[in-house]
Amino acid sequence: MALPTRSGVLRHVTSCLRPVGPRPLSQAYLRRLASTLAILEQREGKLNMSSLASVSAGQKIGGPVHGILAGSNIKTVADEAAKVEGLEKIIFVENGDYDKGLPENWAPMLIENIKKGGYTHVLAGHSAFGKNLMPRVAALMDVQQVSDITDIQSEDTFVRPIYAGNAILTVQSEDSPKIVTVRGTAFPSGAAEGGSASVEEGVDPKAPCPTTWVSEDLAKSDRPELASAERVVSGGRGLKSKEEFERLIPPLADALGAAIGASRAAVDSGFADNSLQVGQTGKNVAPQLYLCAGISGAIQHLAGMKDSKVIAAINKDADAPIFQVADVGLVGDLFEKVPEMTEKLKSS
Repeated sequence: MALPTRSGVLRHVTSCLRPVGPRPLSQAYLRRLASTLAILEQREGKLNMSSLASVSAGQKIGGPVHGILAGSNIKTVADEAAKVEGLEKIIFVENGDYDKGLPENWAPMLIENIKKGGYTHVLAGHSAFGKNLMPRVAALMDVQQVSDITDIQSEDTFVRPIYAGNAILTVQSEDSPKIVTVRGTAFPSGAAEGGSASVEEGVDPKAPCPTTWVSEDLAKSDRPELASAERVVSGGRGLKSKEEFERLIPPLADALGAAIGASRAAVDSGFADNSLQVGQTGKNVAPQLYLCAGISGAIQHLAGMKDSKVIAAINKDADAPIFQVADVGLVGDLFEKVPEMTEKLKSS
């Protein structure tokens, strides 16, 4: 039997070789590499519980979740936040310049702490604060922001509504870090007790700020906060005037222990303050009960309340779009039905 020549052997061995490229990383491995910085909100020394949705979202991504707070006398709030379940570390920056949440102040400070921690994800609530701050951070870090997510499929794939919630978009991002805002009603706020995170001081670049805080005019109320209330009573343009709105809606809300909301039409007509607006350009709510009167159900309004557990509507038009999403509907004159309902609730 003839033996193969040396060149023949080499040709045979070469033909058995295949190009070997980098193996794709498994999702489990990527989850182990992930680390999240959750931006927590506070006001006048009180932790905003609705901002804890970013912690829940960070847990779903995987890897350690750290929180960051900044402001004056912030150590006390940091110690409180350290008890939040799911957090491994709280970073605090003691500086009164951060009290008002100006993005021109916050962005340089946040970027320094992101770089120091080497975080793969930075999450904030899709609140006025988060929507103000995160685009600036994303621009300065030369990455694209992923906004208003409602679900997380993997460490780089997120779900968010578009077209006022009529379509759901799945977004995959290759940027690092990933700058994301989280819809608070889509993720649980988590437990405020049971955690034991470490607390450490963060980096404060004390960057000059071109913006000066002048003043604010806040509408104060003893009622629950609209964005996080378990019950919401909303009024719309069908109430016809500010006087009728104030005569009918607050007593019904008080009888239910509910927060007050309003449609954009009611706000634009001057019936209610714009801080009460529910909808695409207002606040997103997901209470246990959403009771609305005089609201037709424009798609922009539905985008802000359709995640409510039970939707009840009062409208004299039986064909109003609101009845297509309502669990309970009452066709009738709201000027008769709302006072009647309020009296029955009070007597019960």
